[in-house]
Amino acid sequence: MRKLILATLALCVSGSTAWAYPIDGYPDTGIRRLNFYELAQKGEVDGRKQPAGGLLGLADVKPRLIGSTQAFDFPVDADYAGQITSFLGSDAPNYGITLLDLTDPSAPIYAEHNAGIRNNVGSVGKLLVGLAFFQTLAEIYPNDIEARRQVLITTSIVADEFVKTDHHKVVFWDVESRVFEHRPIHVGDEGSLYDWLDWMLSASSNAAASTIEEQLILLKHFGKEYPVSLERKAEFFSTHNAAALGAIFLATMKSAVVDNGLDPDLIRQGSFFTRTGKARVTGTTSYGNPRELAHLLLRMEQGRLVDEYSSTELKRMLYMTQRRIRYASHPALNDYAVYFKSGSLYSCIPEEGFRCGKYMGNKTNLLASIAIIEGPENSQRYHYLVVVSSNVLRKNSAVAHQTLAMRIHRMIEKRHAQDAPSATE
Repeated sequence: MRKLILATLALCVSGSTAWAYPIDGYPDTGIRRLNFYELAQKGEVDGRKQPAGGLLGLADVKPRLIGSTQAFDFPVDADYAGQITSFLGSDAPNYGITLLDLTDPSAPIYAEHNAGIRNNVGSVGKLLVGLAFFQTLAEIYPNDIEARRQVLITTSIVADEFVKTDHHKVVFWDVESRVFEHRPIHVGDEGSLYDWLDWMLSASSNAAASTIEEQLILLKHFGKEYPVSLERKAEFFSTHNAAALGAIFLATMKSAVVDNGLDPDLIRQGSFFTRTGKARVTGTTSYGNPRELAHLLLRMEQGRLVDEYSSTELKRMLYMTQRRIRYASHPALNDYAVYFKSGSLYSCIPEEGFRCGKYMGNKTNLLASIAIIEGPENSQRYHYLVVVSSNVLRKNSAVAHQTLAMRIHRMIEKRHAQDAPSATE
């Protein structure tokens, strides 16, 4: 494995980065980053401390609705829906929102606003790549979860040209030497499949996402022979042109959506996330729909994304255990476990008096957030899932989503405070 040079042990996380997976998960997964954050939490190395909601262990991070087969056909609660629309003011036409309040799982409360829209949801599509990978693993080893685990733990992947180019930084941590570095992935970097999935879903690395997409094609083609040698991999890619590789990729991505009861006309990740990946594998458009993304989150909570094992792993990979960003960043959520993925696409054109900035495009300003917010199990605290897709020009969409998170949380608090029995009842 490539040796890393320690410039500083102080953790430096960019505003576009958020980390996931319970920090006690290193012994079970071999995800090296988790060892660093567990040591940081203990004060043994310098690193960001977690809020209370980021300290759950593996045993506590699991789907909460196992056994439920509730379809996603809830009636709309007019009170919630009306309040959400009022929060948005004049920007309401440019938002699509879905909310499912599961605080009382026997009586879910559902609301939506403009939930039929379909936009490019950026990095949220990486969750679909993860779903396709776990779906394909399950097809190869349908009755052998341990075999699937071993593929994730023991398969070592060396970064190739598919990682070019990406600015997202990931954590490299040498467990033995305690050497730390936080930087983009380079050709030649090495990690286990678990590391690469973690870099894709927690750090939102485009380089990691394209590498997992590349490995998905290999997994689909070679089946139980996967992982294959570098020589066989090179031979395979040299004998399949971009169109042939794209056919395998797109068919695998679509079947994962369909096989999990979701609508490919509403959610699709149709391309690689790096320039090299797009050039070497023919793709198509990508998009997401708030209602169908909420449907996906519900199925994950039910243990119905592939199966209970896969749903659990995907949920753990969304569990935020480092800096909280965008929708997830409001202090109102500090005590809550947050499972989160976000994607941003913004662009600008010259405009007098306007200064282009991050998440503030005046041509396009797309931001998508999916989140599960949950208090401790068997408590009276809230449990809900929410999807937000927006395209509000010239405004900082990251701040807008953060503010919306607080307002939705307070709305849910108020509703359940009113529903709680009084001391005299």
